[in-house]
Amino acid sequence: MTVDVHQHLWTPAFVDALRRRTAPPRLDGWTLHLDGEPPYEVDPGDHDLARRLELNGGLEKALVSLSSPLGIESLDPSDAWPIIDAYHEDALALPAPFGVWAATCLSEIDPARLAKALDQGPVGLQLPATAVRNGDDLARVAPLLDVLTDRDLPLFVHPGPAAEVRGPGWWPAVVSYVQQMHASWYAFSTFGRPRHPGLRVCFALLAGLAPLHSERVINRSGEGRGLVDPDLFLETSSYGPRAIDAVVRELGIDVVVNGSDEPYARAPDPALGDAARHAVAVTNPYRLLNRKESRK
Repeated sequence: MTVDVHQHLWTPAFVDALRRRTAPPRLDGWTLHLDGEPPYEVDPGDHDLARRLELNGGLEKALVSLSSPLGIESLDPSDAWPIIDAYHEDALALPAPFGVWAATCLSEIDPARLAKALDQGPVGLQLPATAVRNGDDLARVAPLLDVLTDRDLPLFVHPGPAAEVRGPGWWPAVVSYVQQMHASWYAFSTFGRPRHPGLRVCFALLAGLAPLHSERVINRSGEGRGLVDPDLFLETSSYGPRAIDAVVRELGIDVVVNGSDEPYARAPDPALGDAARHAVAVTNPYRLLNRKESRK
């Protein structure tokens, strides 16, 4: 039975909270309005629980998370916390095979509130990549990462809100999100890892293919190629066999984990053989979620 570490499912309380808002992020019926992106027509069927359960029939775990590109985490605390609380309450009540990534307010860093939320059962914390793009960002969220370290729980880094852009509708997903993930990978490797040596971190969408720039890093930094960090994982959503193969050639198979980004994409087949497929969809996700547990 496989694991999908990256799904989104908008529950009724979450949808109602977005519809009550008068400024982005907000829902007008099923039209989503965000700063920096064109209006997006949400398909209600994408967030239908029965339909998703059918799609997830072959999964042992399907981990849902707050949609960080909406920018909810960065709202004022009085606006952010009610939506986050509604997300937690509904998501934690979802039936198997669902699991939950916790969310937290970033305009009010509250490690005690995060600890309380994690004690309710989430597998770890999701942060938007926009919150961990440099050393100052990582210093600011360090108290949250300490909570994860204390509980030996992982961090999931997901694209955050897109900067205002002028371009086609696909531009944020292809340009803004990838740039964010690229920056967060190098920021954590450079600034975060020394302070959080034992923290497991999973970067969505193969970290924007940041690891493939190792040759340029070597040329510019003067440092030789370093050892692979076994606690930095990359999730596969929105990519396919060619990108996965390139990352595996750079870092090896043991840090690549299966993710779909449902309902916006489907989990890719690595197309590297049965052993690699098992590692990506079973063994590696269990190592990410529980250092002591591994499904062979």
